Amino acid sequence: MNTITEEMRAELTGRIIPFWRGLRDDEHGGYAGTVSFDLTRHPEADRGCIQNSRILWFFSEAYRTLGDAELLDEADHAFAMLRKMTDGERGGVYWSLHPDCSPADTVKHTYCHAFAVYGLSAYRAASGSGEALERAKDLFRIMETRCRDEDGYLEAFTADWQPAENRQTSGNGVRAVRTMNTLLHVMEAYTALYRVWPDPELRDRLINILRIWETKVWNPEKRRQEVFFDREYNSLVDLHSYGHDIETSWLTEKTLEVLDDPALTERIRPKLLAMADHTFREAMSDHGFANECCRGIRDEKRCWWVQAEALLGFLNAWEKTGEARYRDAVLTQWRYIRDCVSDPRPGSEWFRYVHEDGRPGSDEPIAEPWKCPYHNGRMALEFLKKAPKL
Repeated sequence: MNTITEEMRAELTGRIIPFWRGLRDDEHGGYAGTVSFDLTRHPEADRGCIQNSRILWFFSEAYRTLGDAELLDEADHAFAMLRKMTDGERGGVYWSLHPDCSPADTVKHTYCHAFAVYGLSAYRAASGSGEALERAKDLFRIMETRCRDEDGYLEAFTADWQPAENRQTSGNGVRAVRTMNTLLHVMEAYTALYRVWPDPELRDRLINILRIWETKVWNPEKRRQEVFFDREYNSLVDLHSYGHDIETSWLTEKTLEVLDDPALTERIRPKLLAMADHTFREAMSDHGFANECCRGIRDEKRCWWVQAEALLGFLNAWEKTGEARYRDAVLTQWRYIRDCVSDPRPGSEWFRYVHEDGRPGSDEPIAEPWKCPYHNGRMALEFLKKAPKL
């Protein structure tokens, strides 16, 4: 474990951080939106708000963990770009901007707003910025007035907040009105905000999100989450998202931690551990962690984010249960990531996915609006915090 901790630190400081620092664009602001598989940078690509918010979160948390002032400077740079992504007239943040900072995609999406809150909350914790906290609080109020109805959170809206088709977080042949993924990351964002702003209404929202998850998303018979829903929470497709299940199994623990409600934890935690156990049995192997199973057909791609979340999910399960199989899964996952998913080419980061036989997916970019230092950066930061205590 000590050896892996040092390898993880080297991955963070020698590969992930330098790659993303190298994409900084001082001319236009923010970070280059896309790096193709051949490592060509595309500063002309649009800048996604999700990507920028995650970069803001990453450099803020990396600064808090490592104490390097240059990392806080990177967070300052990402914060400046997030200001430009805000619609000052109608509220909220745009999906993306052109490099000249004019709006590219003006969709207002709940998922996108959640990550803006997440990044701003981390930046507040790192820098003490009062502006960041006020912006996060404003977005929280917008999400609660614009992005939800009496039954939970909706997905996509036009620039003037009219309902729109949810192209952004749907998939697997359906168009979802509600999604597990958006609910998960609203919870994650509100948890981060609660750490820097312990507001009673925010606490109530977090408790309500857990209630929705427990009664609408969690499938106790299949020991998994349902993924895509209509407005009444009817599941739209038979889909077992292994990556989201293992991610939820540890990420929800963060919410239970800040709420500090023993009865709530006692009720929710067994369900989280059941998910970790089920994915361990269904998706784990010596050659990485499978992606998903849709309508009975398994996707055996080893996606970069799924590998990172599996490592953290099993780390949490080991911490909570002490079971050696989860410890061994952590070690197996790290070795697989180190040997197959981390791109050994100088100046690169991680492959977006790897085939089951170990070949990297050369048809996907190394960086793009959805691929940023959130999953793998968070894996390294969380591991460095947790491993010494285990």
